Amino acid sequence: MIRMVLGLGLALLGPCAGAQDAVVTDGDKYKVVLENPCVRVLDYRDQPGEKTHQHHHPGFVLYALSAFERTLTLPDGKVLKRSFKAGDVMWSDPQTHIGENIGATPTHVLIVELKGAPTADTGACAGR
Repeated sequence: MIRMVLGLGLALLGPCAGAQDAVVTDGDKYKVVLENPCVRVLDYRDQPGEKTHQHHHPGFVLYALSAFERTLTLPDGKVLKRSFKAGDVMWSDPQTHIGENIGATPTHVLIVELKGAPTADTGACAGR
């Protein structure tokens, strides 16, 4: 019975079930610069031609510190091409992907991952 329930749970989670934290899969590229109950801020850097392992991000804001081009390969095989200029900012819903720097310049971004919204009574962030 337990195996059946676990199997059903994993099937419902789909492609995200095996996706790991980016800092775990690609610690050479992602560095945590701030973490609290509300957010985690990551400093991400890579070089042209470098690729990440599949990983997951909760909803996040990305701030580009340099210009770069990359592809994101989603678990279903769909490939998204992204191009940023220094100073560009974007929002993303939760996402699992493999990233690859396809441009001629290094990538340098700050990623602010959301954990939860502050509660009115304590000001602390509620878990997602």
